[in-house]
Amino acid sequence: MSLDSPSIALVGAGAMGGALVRGWIEAVRKGGGLTLTVVEPNFDPELERELDAVGAVLNPPDPGPVDVVVLAVKPQTFAAAAEATRKFVGPDTRVLSIMAGVTIDTLCRELNATRVIRSVPNTPARIGRGVTAYVASPACTEEDRALIEQLLEPLGTVEPIAAERLMDVVTAVSGSGPAYVFLLAEVLAAAAEQEGLDKDTAMRLASRTVAGAGALMLETGETASTLRKQVTSPGGTTEAALDVLASADGLGPLLRRAVSAAAQRSRDLGKR
Repeated sequence: MSLDSPSIALVGAGAMGGALVRGWIEAVRKGGGLTLTVVEPNFDPELERELDAVGAVLNPPDPGPVDVVVLAVKPQTFAAAAEATRKFVGPDTRVLSIMAGVTIDTLCRELNATRVIRSVPNTPARIGRGVTAYVASPACTEEDRALIEQLLEPLGTVEPIAAERLMDVVTAVSGSGPAYVFLLAEVLAAAAEQEGLDKDTAMRLASRTVAGAGALMLETGETASTLRKQVTSPGGTTEAALDVLASADGLGPLLRRAVSAAAQRSRDLGKR
């Protein structure tokens, strides 16, 4: 990380905030130049110890403006968190939000800020394999965008998005997407149990298959379609399974409905 020692305040260190801050902790350990302040009423004890070890300031009683304040609370609790967050906002503060559905206009208005970035990371950020999409307000400079991208890089791939209206789709695909993959592993393991495998073996086979397939796609650079065809022999076992999954009521229509539901929920959260 090649940041010029910015001061960063994280408000909310739950599941996603914790994933973010662990990436920053690793950057600090490797010599990254940043200082951390974290506001969280219910710290995970292990995370609290990790933050203490890198000199982070926890729950300061009288905070002041920082270079970047990161809002990582549930969108339903934004109204309650806004007051605490405003204490970190000064004229030059960049506000980075990872809340689903909460618009840039709302963030600007509620936090008295102009340089606002709305982003959608996902939980593989905990191991540096996440993907984070972001969109910036018109007041943000190229330097602001570069700062935010550098801040997000330890978490994995960073993807700028052309228009804010697309962030609801991003939320539904990459933000919520890991849960879909985890569910796939759960369901695949349950199906294996039904066919006679013991529970532990079924889960090991299912989870490693899902993880390995994803790694193969990333490392080879081949498309999902190409890799799928490589596994599918005419008249074979994979084709028999795919005939079910590709049916009119199969995986394709189901995932389209799921993504549509998640995107609509993101839009609804933005109207609150």
